Amino acid sequence: MSDSKPLILISNDDGITAPGITALIAVMKELGDVIVVAPDKPQSAMGHAITINHPLRLTQVDMHPGVIAYQCSGTPVDCVKLAIDKILPRRPDLMVSGINHGANSSINVIYSGTMSAAMEAAIDGMTAIGFSLCDYAWEADFESIKPYIRQIAKETLKRGLPYGTLLNVNIPVPEDKKIKGIKICRQAQAKYKEAFEERQDPFKRSYYWMTGQFINMDQGQDTDIWALENGYVSIVPTQFDLTDHQRIAQLNQWNLHES
Repeated sequence: MSDSKPLILISNDDGITAPGITALIAVMKELGDVIVVAPDKPQSAMGHAITINHPLRLTQVDMHPGVIAYQCSGTPVDCVKLAIDKILPRRPDLMVSGINHGANSSINVIYSGTMSAAMEAAIDGMTAIGFSLCDYAWEADFESIKPYIRQIAKETLKRGLPYGTLLNVNIPVPEDKKIKGIKICRQAQAKYKEAFEERQDPFKRSYYWMTGQFINMDQGQDTDIWALENGYVSIVPTQFDLTDHQRIAQLNQWNLHES
């Protein structure tokens, strides 16, 4: 480790063996010294879950040459918390999470372990980015998107982000394989309409398998969904302060203060 180089922490939610994190490590090694702390198995859709009722295990692994790497038995957020408390020699200049196999646009940011790892880093004061590719396949093409990862990471390292803000970056897979550019977006208003298919196990006990449909209720052309559907990389500045500040004055007019 060199104090003259940026220190970059990497995590994800697909697990330390995922092709996406391997691609991210390759790019970040060009920009600085890298430390990896990632789950030892897939932890997709864990959101901001943390482990409180079971011990955590942290094991150093030798699978990425020139990189200090650990696998953790916990969630993506556990990985970041352990990195801060037990692994990092100093505060990283950048924390990156991903590259996720599948989109984390719109409401997916709430469920995403990838984004929660980046968010935990941002809560601790790190400059943080979550990267996702809109392709769930294990054999997805990460090579062609490396220039976008590199450009966004370099610019973020150079300019920094204010405390409370992190970046949610999603990269499309256009049918013609040609990405048109990068757009700064807002999060689209969308949701999932879930259904639970009921099945029975061999002992005639019911169990349920979640299915559902993604519903985009937002027709704006400034959203992450629009950008991705039209071949652009989307960048959404995201915050972990969930306060609806515009509604504070309105709620202060409610009759809530009389005994």
